[in-house]
Order: sequence, then structure tokens, then C-alpha cells
Amino acid sequence: MPRHSQDVVIIGAGVVGAACAYYAGRAGLTVAVVDRGPVAGGTTGAGEGNLLVSDKGAGAELDLALWSAELWRELAEVLPERIEYEAKGGLVVAPDETTLKALRTFADGQRAAGVHAVEVGPGELRELEPHLAPGPAGGFHYPQDAQVQPAQAAARLLAASGAEVYLGEEVTGLLLERGTVRGVATGRRELRAPAVVNAAGTWGGRIAELAGVELPVLPRRGFVLVTEPLPRVVRHKVYAADYIADVASGSAAMQSSAVVEGTPSGPVLIGATRERVGFDRSLSVEALRRLAAQAAALFPVLADVRVLRAYHGFRPYLPDHLPAIGADPRVPGLLHACGHEGAGIGLAPATGQLIAAALTCAETPLDPHPFRPDRFGPDGSGPDGSGQDRSGRDGSGPDGIGRDGSGQDRSGRDPFGPDRFGPEAGR
Repeated sequence: MPRHSQDVVIIGAGVVGAACAYYAGRAGLTVAVVDRGPVAGGTTGAGEGNLLVSDKGAGAELDLALWSAELWRELAEVLPERIEYEAKGGLVVAPDETTLKALRTFADGQRAAGVHAVEVGPGELRELEPHLAPGPAGGFHYPQDAQVQPAQAAARLLAASGAEVYLGEEVTGLLLERGTVRGVATGRRELRAPAVVNAAGTWGGRIAELAGVELPVLPRRGFVLVTEPLPRVVRHKVYAADYIADVASGSAAMQSSAVVEGTPSGPVLIGATRERVGFDRSLSVEALRRLAAQAAALFPVLADVRVLRAYHGFRPYLPDHLPAIGADPRVPGLLHACGHEGAGIGLAPATGQLIAAALTCAETPLDPHPFRPDRFGPDGSGPDGSGQDRSGRDGSGPDGIGRDGSGQDRSGRDPFGPDRFGPEAGR
């Protein structure tokens, strides 16, 4: 079996693995990247490309997102235009005064961390988004929110890293010497290195098991609808306030909230659903119906638009909603960069910087301690054993922003029936 030697082997060719390779290469390390599929063949390829600060409350993840937002702006200057970086900003819509009041409190905490959050009234909402449905009490504009084409971003980061890339090769084992990781084995070769980075996304827990440790990564399924190409009817990333609660939730049940955005190529992307159903790839008509109804309630102009296809992916979920980033003290030579759930594209550059710093013993502007991979209890619970999310609430999101527990949209309307989806739905 061929043997190759590098400074670091990265498992996973999604955007997080690509960012780790990019920044490790910039730090002067030789890098190999291995993936059982193609570049961006997992969660990255099924993502919308969101680079968000608007949906994160004050805390460690928001700090990581703000740092990443700066790094994405820098990357947009050096990577090809095909990554489609778009600093279009985000718009969070509040349907009533109670929700708007809760958003104000949420935004106050964000501003203290460095987020630009601007409250806008009903009239200003319509100026920012002329096709928005009438009726919302107001909302908040987040100029720092942006978007990229995720598969292109991963591919271009990887190409710029200078790494040796091995695709279509599943890691079947970790090379261990006296309890220390010294590389990986695939069905075709051994890749030796004094450090291995687990950037395997939803399969991150399986890689950890190969080293004899537990990392409680679970898949969280989500669907996205793609419309026919349109003029720019949606200018920003626009979502209903209850999306924030869905992101923070630890519920396994299906949740959906309207998230609508245009793309440079014309189609409108409509999300987002979340549910823990393992790796079940079956089509959920109920999920598609909810998405369509909620999008049309937010933007009535979409009610007569054709949906060309639907797709889904699996977000790598950890119980406290924070990724695992850094060296694993339980197994020397093993590092983790996974568990970002639906924020991996946005958080990828800062994650790559933290991994590169860990590999080279460099200083970083961010404390990596909240992301330590060994913070989970033996039963997979969070650091305090509660299994709750990072806010201390059990999935309710910011006070006053959330649901009645049904997971249903507020409109109650169903303008899109399941028969609106063509033969490509679910591809």
C-alpha cells in the first residue's frame, strides 16, 4: 500500500475542511485532504451559502461568526469571482410588536459584541424589500450578512491551499502509535502525518470513534426549494423572526420558518426546515409544503412562481449548538473541526484559522476554549450535563421569539400544494 507523508491530513473536502487546508497551507504546512466523495459532496453542497451574524446571540458562536465575516471579505478579494460572494445584508421580519420587542433585546446583545443591527419600521421594510407582504410590525437590517456559492467556495479554497487531494477514498482507520494519531488509512493508501483534522461534517462522530473517543455529532435534515430564474425580486437574505428560535432549538421534531433569498444567477432559494431523522433521505412532502406556504406568506409574488426542484442535506448537529474545534486532549495528534450545524459555510474561515493556530502553536484573536472537543459528558450531553443549548434555554430561542410548540407557520395558509412540484422535486 502506498504511503505518503505530510504535516497534516484533513478528513473532509467540504468548506470547513477546505478552509482548514487553506489556512494550514498559508501557515507553511504541507497538507493532504481526503474525502470519500467529491469536493463539497456532503453538507456544503446542500447549503445555501449563508454567511450570517444576524441569527446568533451574543456569545462564542457570534464571536466566531464576526471573525469569519471579516475573513470572508478578505477571501473575496483573492479567490475567483465564481465563489459569488455577495455582501447583500440580512433582514429579519417581526410580525407583531411582541416579537419586535424581543428582537430589540436580542439586537442589543449583538451590538455589544460588534454586530451592526439597524431597526427598521414597516415603511422602511418595504423600501428595502418592495415585494414583501404588508403587515409586519418592523424588523432589523443586518448589513454584515452575506452569501457565497458554497460548492464553488469550497473548491476554490481547496485549489488555493496547495494541498494534495484524494477524492473517492473513505477513511477506514486512523494510524495509531502508542495512543497517538499518526495518519489515516484508506482502501488505497496510507497518509501519514503527525496531525489529523476531523472535518468530516455529519460523519465527524464516526471518525472520532476510529480514535476511540466520542463526539456526539448527529445529522439534522433540512430541505431547500429552488425557483425558476427571476428578476431580483428579493434583494436581501430575508427571514421571519422565528427562524432564530429554530436555529437555537434542540428539538428533534420538524421545524420550519421562512428564509428567502435571491441569487446572482436568478433562482430564489427558499428554506429552512430542521429535523433529526438520522440519515433518512426520503422526500418529505410536508416539509416542502410548509416551505412554500411560508415563503408565499412572506413574499406573495412567489405564489405564482414555479419551483424547479427541491434538495436536502444533513447539518452536523452538536447538543450545545457549538462546533468542536481544536486539538482533542484525549488522543494526541487528533484535531476536530466539525459540528457547525447549518453555520459551517459562514464559520469556515475562522475555524480554519483556529485549526492552523493549533497546529503551529500560534496566537489567535479568539479564545478557542468554548469549542473544545472534550466538553461533552459520557452520555453526549453538554458541559453541564443538561443537554440544553448554549443559551441555557431548552430550544425556545430569545425570549418572545418562537412558537407555540406546533412548529407551524403563523399564516395558516397553504398557497402551494404538493402537486406544484415537478418530476425533479427531491433531486
